[in-house]
This record gives sequence, structure tokens and C-alpha cells, in this order.
Amino acid sequence: MSILSAKVKAVLSGDTVILTNAKGQERTLSLAYISAPRLKREGDEPFAFQSREFLREQLVGKVVQFQILYAIPTTKREYGKVIIPNGPVFPDDVISEGWAKVREEAGKKEEDESLLAYLDKLRAAEGDAKTAGKGLWGKGGQIESISDLPDPNALVQQYKGKKIDTIVERVLTGDRLIARLMLSPTRHIQTMVVLAGVRAPATKRTTPEGKEVPAEPFGTEAHQFVEARLHQRKVTTQLIGATPQNQLIGIVIHPIGNIAKFLLDAGLARSNDQHVTLLGNDMAQLRQAETEARNARKGVHQGATSAAPTGAQQEAELTVVRVLNAETIFLRSRSGEERKVTLSSIRQPKPSDPKQSPFGAEAKEFLRKKLIGKHVKVTIDGKKPPSEGFEEREVATITLNGKNIALTLVEAGYASVIRHRRDDPDRSPDYDALLLAEEAAQKEEKGMWSPKPPAAKQYQDYSESLQKAKMEASVLQRQRKVQAVVDFVRSGSRFVVLVPRENAKLTFVLSGIRTPKPARNPGDTAEPFGQEAYDFANRRCMQRDVEIDVEDTDKVGGFIGTMYVGRENFARALVEEGLAEVHAFSAEKSGHINELSAAEKKAKEARKGMWHDWDPSQDVDDEAETVPQNGTNSEATEAARRKDYRDVVVSHINEDGKLMVQQIGTGTTGALTTLMQAFRDFHLNKANAQPLPGPPKVGDVVSAQFTEDKEWYRARVRRVDRDAKKVDVLYIDYGNSESLPWSSLRPLTQPQFSVQKLKSQATPAVLSFLQLPIAPQYLQETVGYMRELTDGREMVANVDFVDQDGTLHITLLVPGTPSIEQSINAEIVREGLARVPQKLKAWERSASDTLGSLKKLQEEAIENRKGMFEYGDIGDDD
Repeated sequence: MSILSAKVKAVLSGDTVILTNAKGQERTLSLAYISAPRLKREGDEPFAFQSREFLREQLVGKVVQFQILYAIPTTKREYGKVIIPNGPVFPDDVISEGWAKVREEAGKKEEDESLLAYLDKLRAAEGDAKTAGKGLWGKGGQIESISDLPDPNALVQQYKGKKIDTIVERVLTGDRLIARLMLSPTRHIQTMVVLAGVRAPATKRTTPEGKEVPAEPFGTEAHQFVEARLHQRKVTTQLIGATPQNQLIGIVIHPIGNIAKFLLDAGLARSNDQHVTLLGNDMAQLRQAETEARNARKGVHQGATSAAPTGAQQEAELTVVRVLNAETIFLRSRSGEERKVTLSSIRQPKPSDPKQSPFGAEAKEFLRKKLIGKHVKVTIDGKKPPSEGFEEREVATITLNGKNIALTLVEAGYASVIRHRRDDPDRSPDYDALLLAEEAAQKEEKGMWSPKPPAAKQYQDYSESLQKAKMEASVLQRQRKVQAVVDFVRSGSRFVVLVPRENAKLTFVLSGIRTPKPARNPGDTAEPFGQEAYDFANRRCMQRDVEIDVEDTDKVGGFIGTMYVGRENFARALVEEGLAEVHAFSAEKSGHINELSAAEKKAKEARKGMWHDWDPSQDVDDEAETVPQNGTNSEATEAARRKDYRDVVVSHINEDGKLMVQQIGTGTTGALTTLMQAFRDFHLNKANAQPLPGPPKVGDVVSAQFTEDKEWYRARVRRVDRDAKKVDVLYIDYGNSESLPWSSLRPLTQPQFSVQKLKSQATPAVLSFLQLPIAPQYLQETVGYMRELTDGREMVANVDFVDQDGTLHITLLVPGTPSIEQSINAEIVREGLARVPQKLKAWERSASDTLGSLKKLQEEAIENRKGMFEYGDIGDDD
């Protein structure tokens, strides 16, 4: 009988081992003449584990010699001896220590004297062990061993933070083991354990349908790597969690360290993002090991490409100019170039999720307060290709004072973390920290993880109507400087602002200045320096915290006043840059005339902006009026005709382009304000809430409650619907109209409110020398442009003619610009939104110079295909 050599791969029981040769071939060898207790799934026999452990500790992983003594022909099972060179012999030591019994039938058919003598030796050793009470001959020996876990998470919680002695019974794949967790000397659990922090390639397997699925690249190598180091080895396990399939997740510590790290070092696994929150800071060591393997192109990383930053193109110092939402911001470089980036690896509260969407506005405001106007460091982490309607996006890590702003958002509960694909390199370098922060925010129920929705903040638009604007203006005027946020920039001097304390949204117009108009639509032409003024305002004010000082309201609900950006009067900043000119009347009214005039003088002297070609010799007094002394008769007539100047505001523009104007000045505006205050006080007294004595009649002047602000105003009944009990009314002091139920009317019999006491303040008017378009689409654009030109302005109306019904034919002028070429009438013709009528009335024909100027502008509009002339001049019936 020859003596062979092999390595012990495993010990199945106290009497059976698995051997492998140098080629990896396996053979099972049972120890001759003995029988040990069996390990069974339904329950181990007494002392079975202890018997197996005695042999396992002696043999596993060692190179031994073995000798075949006999074999069973029917089963071809081999029996023999195992010898550790210069060490113990088995089964001799097993019997001596009492961990197995000599078979009763052993040697009955044996004729070899030497083997019979060997059997006698074994039986003698068995007797000595029995007498000494060793091994099987002792007491107890029963171990409770289970394999079904009813509640894995409960087990994790019970043993969290503790190290459990473990024997790896089998290695299934590179990251999955069957392990015997020795919870106590008498209680064991045999179950699957998933290695924490890694994901190894799959090994070859067969589906339940019998289909063979090949191993993934390096799946077999990963399995062999772990098996060679852990199979039937004693390790320690620290349970940290459970998979969705209720498999335990654990850190398995080999005698020289965490097996997961060794797998990553060898490039035979990738780190597992799903375990970051379970491992915490321990994940950093695994990430580092993976990075080193990737850089060395080991194993699964053989085809990896470098994604190292490329210097200045990847990192930069930029300024945050706008926050679009809680994940996307706009940045500006020193050269003025803007770029849009998305914060890496995070997602704003989902608008489609009813639990998260209410936090979207809060999250955006949180980010705005943190970043707007700040200088930040930007590192581009990659690009996201176009998908699901989204354009290609740059993803970036943005740090402010060394702190990743995305991490700040997640910590506050205002963003969630994207679960990247395993091979997605375009992720945040602080990805693990983001996942940990998200878990902490969820546990603490911060932000969108709170079970309570945020208090809804609804901003009411007080610029929707003049009535609402005046009501809110009276409140803001008492407060003086009010904290606000610029929500939108419409032009250099016109903004939409939010007043959080009042839950108010306002259209805010800077007083004391006039800025050139920017282009309204793509393709439009802006006034000189209009776009520059807009860009300057957008850069300095967009989404900034500001202070506003409300002085007045305009005729359509805009709030006029001073805006302070960083304690600086922004109107002064515009003027100083040559991007606005001083409007003397309103500047005087606001009290900033000296400050603004000094800024304008400074801009002129520096030839900035609109003053780039300023000639001091051509400066004239704004109040001077030039009248030709030696002109022709027509010039003299023209000068004489234009003499009825009135200060007005346009209070309403009808859809057909007809105006309602209020004359301002002593005895008009003040009287109306006084009357409206008394009118409001009168109607607040419930004793005065008297309904109409009977059905209203056309022509009656009544008190009507305006639908939008529920305030009461003087109105004239224009139409009565007796069946529906509704009336159409015209508000006589403002010119707008609406349909109301009879219940919204009260009698106006009080003499202090009568039209005899104060006549109707809204006077009908039309723009002189203009024929508005007939086509609805052009008429609508014309009316919109008229509203834009007159919005927020106190104007001068030259009354050219008065119809018999009292309608004024007027030329509207901005104070200080008496030229017809600069009138509102001319602006509308210049934009192709009205034409000079061909059939002229007598008083119109006398204004030959005015008509000549307007016709010249009309020809330019036709030539440039503007407005109603976009298809050319098609005549009066357009």
C-alpha cells in the first residue's frame, strides 16, 4: 500500500475529509475502521460538531500524506489513514481523544495480521478514552443548529457591533458564503452571508429550467480566490444588515484582515454602493482599494479608462448668478460667460411625488440663500447625455468655503441621492458621504423626509390690479425699507419682487430714472444700451436679497420706489454706469434728485454707456421748450397748435386700444385719493350695507364692489340683465369695466361721493393720428405694447382735439421729451403696430409736420417688416 500526498480541502465530519492534488482534482477519504457522529440539516447528532471541529482544526489547509487501506466495491468509497508529516496519525488521534468509535464489524473479515493488530490498538485507545470520559464518552454534546432565520433584521439588531466566531462551510460566489455563526457554545446558525461592501462577478450557474448560464468575466477567479482563503476556515463576522431578500450582510474578517478588501485589491470585485450606509466610514478603505486596482487595470478593471480631471477645464472659480431649482444652478465666469450645471449625484424633491413636491420651493430657497452671488469652486465630474426630454447636462461638485453644497442640501433633507449604475463614473467624489447624509436626514425626519408637509407659502400678486396695488402700497409705505427677493428682471429698472413677510408678489419700478428698453422677443431690436441695462440688472439683482422703499403705485398696479442692493441704491448704480438717465420729476418726488444727478454727471464726464458720445456744448435745460422763430407758416401753425399740455396717467386701456386717462395735479389726484379713503371707510361700516332699493337702471351711478380686491368704487351702469340679475358697470374713476350681480351694488346717494362733488376722473381718449390694426392678432399686440409703454409712467398729454362726446385725441409724451419722434404715438408707428390714416379729418390735416414725421416712421416699419407689416404693406384693410 503506497503512501500518497495531498492537501486537505475540507472536513465533512469527524471521520471524512476531502483531498485535492496539485491539479485541483478532489477525492473523498474516510478514516478507516471508525465512525463519527453526523452533521445533519434537520439537526446534528450529539458531539457531531465537536468531532468535526477536532479534525478540521488539525487538517484543513495542510499538506498531508494518506494511505488507502480498503475500499467498498459497491460504493467505491475509500478508507485509510491520514498522516501529518512528523505529526499525528488519523484515525489514531481521533479515537484517542474520544471523537469517534471503532466500528463493531471492523476486522471481522480481515486476515492481515498487521491490520488486526492495528485494530486492537484502536480498540485499546477507545477503551482508555471511554474510561477517561473523553469526547463522545463525556456528557452533553448537543448543539442547537438552525438554518432558517424567521427575522434576519432582529438578529442583526441583537448582535450589531459584536464579533461572532464563524466557520465558512461553503463559498458560493466571490461575495456569498454559507457560514456557521457560533452565537454561543450551544447555539449555531447556518445561513448565507453576503460580504459587505463588495459585489463580485457571478459564477457559472444553472437556472431552475435547467439552462446553463456561463460565469461573468472573473466570476470563477473571484470564487476561487475566496474559497482558497475561507473555505472551512474559522473567521469572525460582524453583522451590519440584511438584503431585501433577507440574506445577512456581514464584514468577514480573515485572520489577516477583511476579505472584501483583498478581493478589491485583486480586482476581482467592485464596491457595492448599496452597502455604504451600512458600512459608514469603513467604506472609504474599500473605495481606495478599488481605485488602486482600477488604476493598475487589474481583473474586472482591465478595460477601464482614465477619467482624470483636465486642469483648468475641470476646476474653476465661478460666481452663482441664478438658482433654477435645488439641483441646477447658473454660473458666470470672470469673462462673463454663463454655464448651467447640475449638482452631482443628487436630485431635488420630486415634483411627481406628493410627499416630496411640497418641499421643492423650500429646497430652492435654501440653495438660493446659500449660493446666490457667492464665489464658489466648481469641479466638473462628467456629463449626462440627453434623456427623457432633458438636454445634455454637466454634472459638477460645487464647494463653498470647502463644503460640498450638495452634501449640505442632503444633510438638510432637501435632496435625495441618485443610485448610480455600477459602471457610472459621472458621480460625486463625496458619493459615500451623500448616502450617509441621506440616511441620517431620513432618520431625523429632516426636510422632505418629515411626515408633516411644509406650511404652504402662497404669494399673492398685488400688481394684478390697481386697487390691490394701492391697498398693499399703503401697508408697505408705512414700513419703509422692506426685505424682498428679486424673482425676475424685466428690464433695467423693472422687476418682479417677492416680499416673504407679506406673502406678496409685486411688479417694482425704480423711481427717478428711465432705462432704455431691451428687446422684448428674439429678433426684436433693443433701444441703444437697453440690453446692457437689462444684463447689468440681471447680473446684480437676480434672486438677490434686497430692500425696497415703496413711494407710490402706477396706473396698472406697479409699485414705484427705491431698491437697495447691498445697501446701495440700485437706480444710482444704473445711472453711474451710463445705463439710465435721470427723470427729474420723479427723482425730485422720491427725494433722490441730488444723488442721481451727481451720478449722471459722473457718467457723462466718464463717457459711459449712453453718454459715450456726449457733447457738453449740446446739453440744454430739460425744461426749455424750443419754438421756431423764423419757420414757415406750417411750422408756426404746428407750434401754435400744440399748446394744451396736461399731466396724466393712463388708468386703463381697452382691448380696442381706446384709453382712459386721469389728469394729475392739484385738485384732481389728491381729491380722488381723499374721496376713495372716505369711500372705503363708509363701506366698512356695516350699518351702511344697504342693498339697491330696486332693479338698477342703465345710466345709474352706483357703488360697486370690484371682484378682485372686494373694495367699493363709483361706477355707472351700462347694461342690465334682469333675468340673470346682473349688470355691466364702468368704474368712472378708472375706466375699467366688468359684469357684476345685483348683490354687489349699493346705492350712491351720499352727496359727498356724488359726481357733482367730484366729477368722473377717467376721461376717454385715443392716440392722435393713428389708425390701429383691424386684424385681431396685431391689435392685441398693439394694445399690449401700449400698456408696456405707459406702464408706471406719469406722462404729458398734448390734447390735439376734443370730440363732441368728450373723447380726447392726444399725443402722449414722456416729461422732458416734447419731440413728436419721441412720443408714444411715434413709438407705436415705429414698431409697425399702427399706421397713419389715409382719410384725414380737418384738424388732422393741419398737422402736416407731425403727419410727415409719422409717415417717415411708417415707411421705416414697412421696409423693416415690423408688426402688421411683416408681410409688407397690404393697405387699410389689413
